[in-house]
Amino acid sequence: MPAAELLALGELTVRGRVREASNAVLYCTVEYEGHSAPCVYKPVAGERPLWDFPDGTLAQREVAAYEISEATGWGLVPPTVLRDGPYGQGMCQLWVEVETATGGPDGADGGPNGDGSEETGGAELLALVEGGEPGPGWKAVGFAEVGEGRTALLVHADDVRLRRLAVLDAVINNGDRKGGHLLPAAGGRLYAIDHGVTFNADDKLRTLLWGWAGEPLPDDVLEVLRGLAGRLADGGPLSARLAELITGAEIEALRARVAALLRTGRHPEPSGQWPAIPWPPV
Repeated sequence: MPAAELLALGELTVRGRVREASNAVLYCTVEYEGHSAPCVYKPVAGERPLWDFPDGTLAQREVAAYEISEATGWGLVPPTVLRDGPYGQGMCQLWVEVETATGGPDGADGGPNGDGSEETGGAELLALVEGGEPGPGWKAVGFAEVGEGRTALLVHADDVRLRRLAVLDAVINNGDRKGGHLLPAAGGRLYAIDHGVTFNADDKLRTLLWGWAGEPLPDDVLEVLRGLAGRLADGGPLSARLAELITGAEIEALRARVAALLRTGRHPEPSGQWPAIPWPPV
């Protein structure tokens, strides 16, 4: 059974709460016609109001991020639906088990080859390193304070999956891409979660994935963006689906961001008018 169908139709049973989250995040199981899976349920009633987003819209934005991820074909966001649950309407997303990291920025086995064409498998995706250069296979983000007056260089892997995610975040205008939102899974898959603060009509991009800022977009990414632009046209099923989740102005801004990426052919750079890196970064 497709995961999205199971999430939408199954019976939700709350098993616990993820206490580290700022909004209500409930760990659940979902069961339907003999199929079951662990999942996360975020009821709208448990959303903390934000000054720059309409109240009660974060769950819809999470679903919209999944819809865009699926439209790219990259599958970076776990299956996510909007549905009723024990505490009212909310977002329901498949739970992803994280694979233990096995590598790092010191050249350990599993690292990328440095040209963005290889995946790191279960290796670390983010790290703090000494010195001013990221080293082969890693991209510099910036310097961070690590205590006692010391600084270290924050780096992320030069990994094709992360690069696609950086593009996806630029498309959906993700205002909160933290390290803890990256979930390396079995089989070399990478998933990303927590997309409530997305699709704002104003520039809100905040991310740890700035390592490619200003660099040319790969040809395969440009091809995906051209296809996405076509699917976002008025009257198409994707636009109709998004209209159920975000505002018309936000859809127009989404189209404009895709068009800008195609026009420049480059990864975006920090605007300088909004904090570029989320806090805390993990």
